[in-house]
Amino acid sequence: METPVFEDIDPASDCDCPGCRLWHRVLPHSRAGRGLAHPASHRAVIVATATTAALGAGAGVTVPTTAHAAHFPGVPADEEGDSPQGEPGPLYGNVGKTATPTAAPALPAITRSEIIDRARKWVTAKVPYSLSAYWSDGYRQDCSGYVSMAWNLPGNEWTGSLAQYGVRITKAELQPGDILLFHNAANPTNGSHVTIFGGWTDSSRTTYLAYEQTKPSTLARTTPYAYWSNSAQYVPYRYKGVTTGAAGAPSASGFPGTGAFGPGAVNAHVTRLGTMLVARGGGHFYTSGPGPRWTEADRRATEAFQRAQGWRGKDADGLPGPTTWRLLAGGKGKDIAPPASHGVPGFPGRGVFRPGAVNAYVTQLGERLVAKGHGAHYTTGPGPRWTEADRRNVEAFQRAQGWRGGAADGYPGPETWRRLFS
Repeated sequence: METPVFEDIDPASDCDCPGCRLWHRVLPHSRAGRGLAHPASHRAVIVATATTAALGAGAGVTVPTTAHAAHFPGVPADEEGDSPQGEPGPLYGNVGKTATPTAAPALPAITRSEIIDRARKWVTAKVPYSLSAYWSDGYRQDCSGYVSMAWNLPGNEWTGSLAQYGVRITKAELQPGDILLFHNAANPTNGSHVTIFGGWTDSSRTTYLAYEQTKPSTLARTTPYAYWSNSAQYVPYRYKGVTTGAAGAPSASGFPGTGAFGPGAVNAHVTRLGTMLVARGGGHFYTSGPGPRWTEADRRATEAFQRAQGWRGKDADGLPGPTTWRLLAGGKGKDIAPPASHGVPGFPGRGVFRPGAVNAYVTQLGERLVAKGHGAHYTTGPGPRWTEADRRNVEAFQRAQGWRGGAADGYPGPETWRRLFS
């Protein structure tokens, strides 16, 4: 018998044999904007010998069978269900055998800014949705593969295993880079999904910027909390390997660059900027938001903060630079002075009086409530952190004005503020 000859060839694009179908399913096919395929899985090896007659029609050939997802018994891994997702496994898939859920290894450290930057790469590349294809970075192109990529996990997970890499948190604790996870354990194909939290897009925290892998391709969009459907089933999680060096995304030392701001900009950094400006007295510039889309309200609020520092000319152009960002993120510098009217200090905006708010206006409000005889609900304080005691005292003051319903919800508006300080 002659020595076999090995020839290195690409799987034929028009071949429909079981072998080529398998390779076309598992290889990360090149598309516009994609990198090279994984070198270990780029070519198929074909064995040929001069004694082909000896390997005649009677010889049996073993062909790999279609892998079935371990969590979807009987459902081929390349078939899409109502809410499809691939099976857990290593990067670039697991050719020729069924994958089993991976145990959580030592987790790589990553900052929140890095998580968001990784998530944005797929948004920019418009990675097509697929539960069986793998992008050039080795991650599966479905919702859980996307989170695996953003968190820089060592393999591809699914909604049933992502929670082991995170710590359950509350809505109030959500920060960019965390996730909102819904795993329907009773029927994983029915609604299971996961999104990456990119930041709140309004001061009332009813909408957020969601990064998600969905049909037809990766996107970032303003999304009602927690999701469009099955909202009550979504659970917030924080990646266990996130570093404390960046409490938000981005942090005081992580200025995202001037390109993140200005006309046409739409990103989580704009939301973060607006949120910081509201906390520093810029709330009256916003009629809605802050949100991820740059608006004239963002420019005017930024300019007001810059002018509060005594800057003029090009230093107060309304576009944040590294120094503006450092002062805002670090809680330093002078606050924006709300416009006064007839001796009444200017209303700083509704956004500074919300759960999670910490600023001097909350203290100012509380002290005025006490002075007006409506501080009964304080056991300590008042102080700069908005609490339920603040809300109940404001509600008592509003009811004393004869207001009811939504007009006495405990959150101060311009008229509540005017009457308190008159």
